[in-house]
Amino acid sequence: MLWRVIQTPPFQRLRRIRQLGFSEYVFPGATHTRFAHSVGVFHVARQLMRLIGRHVGASGRQYKEHQAQVALAAALVHDVGHGMFSHAFEKVGKTLNLPLAHHEIVSERLIRESEIAKEFEREFGVGFADQVANVISAGKPGNLYDAVVSSQFDADRLDYMRRDRMMTGVESSGIDATWLSANLEVASVPTGADDEAAGSVETLILGPKSFYAAENYVLSLFQLYPNVYFHKATKAAERVFSALILRVAHLVRNGDGDKTGLTAQHPIRRFVMEPDSLTSVLALDDTVFWGALPTMIDAEDAAIADYANRLWRRHLPKCIDVRQRFEEKIPLAPNASREERAERAAKIQLHCNNVVSSFDETSTSKMITTFIDQDRRTPYKKFQESQTLLNQILIRSGPKYVDMAAISPVVASAETFEVCRVYITDGDTEARSMLENIIGTECLALE
Repeated sequence: MLWRVIQTPPFQRLRRIRQLGFSEYVFPGATHTRFAHSVGVFHVARQLMRLIGRHVGASGRQYKEHQAQVALAAALVHDVGHGMFSHAFEKVGKTLNLPLAHHEIVSERLIRESEIAKEFEREFGVGFADQVANVISAGKPGNLYDAVVSSQFDADRLDYMRRDRMMTGVESSGIDATWLSANLEVASVPTGADDEAAGSVETLILGPKSFYAAENYVLSLFQLYPNVYFHKATKAAERVFSALILRVAHLVRNGDGDKTGLTAQHPIRRFVMEPDSLTSVLALDDTVFWGALPTMIDAEDAAIADYANRLWRRHLPKCIDVRQRFEEKIPLAPNASREERAERAAKIQLHCNNVVSSFDETSTSKMITTFIDQDRRTPYKKFQESQTLLNQILIRSGPKYVDMAAISPVVASAETFEVCRVYITDGDTEARSMLENIIGTECLALE
């Protein structure tokens, strides 16, 4: 049945969407697709499910075949709704308030309404497609089998961490997936504290021998963000892409679509005019965008022509790392306590926000084109945040099961990674001078 799902047009479309978007501008090998990743996630999920079956069977408990089948199907189609350039396109959708620019919403509709739903229901009857969609839309696991699809140690991460690392060539994010899998177990874990346990939940846990491998897994995932996903050149390309699509949308909505260089029936223009049409969304992929760039380079609108030319020739705006400036201005004291480090981070963030706010307001008033990038990534979500043990990485310690962050000082002390950057087109001395003056003024407040 899942083989037939792979053959459907919505799933085959994933061959035309790169997993890492513009990352190939930095890492030439990063050309792998959402299709390859999705099949990889299914493969890993099937391995994990076999492991669950062995552990559950050995303990005399019942292996829930139907829940496993729902989870395996969800693992395969979890990314089917991604748009062109994935997360960069979602930022455009957020700005324009376009629900169908978000892959979770599109995935859910495809699973419930498209050819994928027909294949699900032909094999398992009415209701199976809804169950698969519910696992994905929930955002967190509801049972042991769902945890294979959505948790902090799931098939998705186990695939993309290894695949992205291999295709980018980044050596610092390697994990020992074989050892982790060999030490993976299934256990019934109390949901309350000590004697006040209100019940228990069956979940995946790691044996004590895998502690350091699990610690490395958390840190390796975290390292992918500064090294790959938040790379300054990749983020610069994403900002130019967003500006280009936003400009196209503005012109099309105001009746000036011909100035974009795109024909009236081009998929990008059609999506702008019909943003609630699933057909319009599915007509968009990376190849459609790249094919449109040569015509947009000759667009009548100067902004579109400029943005298109920059992406076509990899002529990206230059990065000024605002956060780095304040990190250097506010050095970390030797042997600083956790409270002092948190206070420093908050102070740096405050000054970054002040600079961005002032610069954005000034550049807008002067009609200067700039790009601002602010983002953050938390290394590990602690139990209080996730509200379910199924989402946690639990280590068996004697008769108890302990959250990774509770026994690893390295994971517990890992701080949120944040970026605050401004991108300015080369040669724009006015914008650069203006930003430097704002940063300088903000720095004076520290003296």
